[in-house]
Amino acid sequence: MATGVVINKPLSIPSYREMILKAIEGLNEENGSNKSSISKYIESTYGGLPQGHKVLLNLHLARMRDSGELVFWKNNYTKRDPNAPPRRGRGRPPKAKESFSSGAMYSQPKPRGRPPKDPNGPPKSPQMKAPVGTGRPRGRPRKMSRPTGAFDGPLPLALGTGGSGRPRGRPPKMKSTTLAEINA
Repeated sequence: MATGVVINKPLSIPSYREMILKAIEGLNEENGSNKSSISKYIESTYGGLPQGHKVLLNLHLARMRDSGELVFWKNNYTKRDPNAPPRRGRGRPPKAKESFSSGAMYSQPKPRGRPPKDPNGPPKSPQMKAPVGTGRPRGRPRKMSRPTGAFDGPLPLALGTGGSGRPRGRPPKMKSTTLAEINA
């Protein structure tokens, strides 16, 4: 059993929904009535309001706005036009459910996973694997190793990139010659 604070409101005060609708009708403003003018109208018309009047007013205005009874536009509340079509909810509408006739059979849901093998079924014939693409192995090719001799000249065309006769990569740094070597 929940125990809470019970607000005893006098019997002469109608519900907040009715008070808000009467306030909007009574103010009869062209662009609607804002929250403060609705609150002042209710306070002046009905005397003994509860202490949490502002909070209750905000709560009921938000509820009425969400349910579509009031239209909130440019910080003003107006009554919804009775001839306007009903407001459509956000998001995609749900799919229409198919109605089954009374004699229709309901199929059981399919079990999850792979169905078991039939023990009495014919054995599976072995399939020949078709050769795949070229005879080259998969992956990155192995790095070509240099010949083990003391060879400092340009690479032969077979090891280079072919055609230009120049080795791959950055050229070796030239040895700097000093002035003493040039004059000698």
